[in-house]
Amino acid sequence: MSERIALFPLGTVLFPHGVLPLRIFETRYVDMVRRVMREQSGFGVVLIQRGGEVGEVGEVAAVGTFARIIDFDQMPDGLLKIVARGERRFRVLQRERQQDGLNLAEVEWLDDPSSRLGESEYPELRAMLTEVLDDLGEDYPVGESRMEDALWVGSQLGQLLPAPVDFRQRILELDDVKQRLDLIESARNSN
Repeated sequence: MSERIALFPLGTVLFPHGVLPLRIFETRYVDMVRRVMREQSGFGVVLIQRGGEVGEVGEVAAVGTFARIIDFDQMPDGLLKIVARGERRFRVLQRERQQDGLNLAEVEWLDDPSSRLGESEYPELRAMLTEVLDDLGEDYPVGESRMEDALWVGSQLGQLLPAPVDFRQRILELDDVKQRLDLIESARNSN
């Protein structure tokens, strides 16, 4: 079953459970933020593959993440500062641009079945994630740690890795959460 959502094309990748701080200044996105807050809904974050964040977006990735705003503030300079948290992945079926420049898309939701990690699975990745989250502290409001959940661990690593966006997009597009962890682990071991 498909659904129509507002898109926020960006030069970054958002994962389910990932946290993304944004400064909003374009009218189309200020209006979008006001609408989703009023309606208590969300928006889709997709990676821009051609074009820029400001102005017209040429092409976006086929898979993105639906997000909800978890924090909101008006800056002294008039910009909106929001923090969004990723919820679930989607595939873009069709995209259109409104007159005001806002991108809308017909999307289908992608399943991310939970997968429990055994104590001996991915110990180095989990240790690395624990260290990174400890270092970030309150600057990255991740919520309760779920180190036994493969989706949560893979999403946090994908969100926080200092890796090129095309690699992070490849991780996001994998349907199997343990394959995501395998890809992250092999990339880490090859460096």
